[in-house]
Amino acid sequence: MSVLKKLRNDYVTWHANRIKIPDFKPSQIVRQKAVFAGKVQKVGFRLEISCIAQRMKLTGWVRNLEDGSVEAELQGEELHIDFLVKCMQSLKRASVNQLTITDLPTIEGEDSFTIEK
Repeated sequence: MSVLKKLRNDYVTWHANRIKIPDFKPSQIVRQKAVFAGKVQKVGFRLEISCIAQRMKLTGWVRNLEDGSVEAELQGEELHIDFLVKCMQSLKRASVNQLTITDLPTIEGEDSFTIEK
């Protein structure tokens, strides 16, 4: 891993861990696919999603798409997913120009969040 990429990843992890997660009222468990388009690759976007998702006990995965967008499947409490999506839209080092969210059926037994290559 290059020195610059390691520095970026350290910053992204630090930033994601500084986000204050509010106390949420319980909400229903859902699974949603979110596709973020814009300047979302090569800025630590997937790592930030992963860090926040793990802190919020969401499951699923995130990956880069060939068209330059980032796709994530997120499962957990609906209010938690909404909060994560709003965090990602407000990042200063990225620029989300378009967001598409699709509801999906939940996956029983899923217990982790991964970054897919």
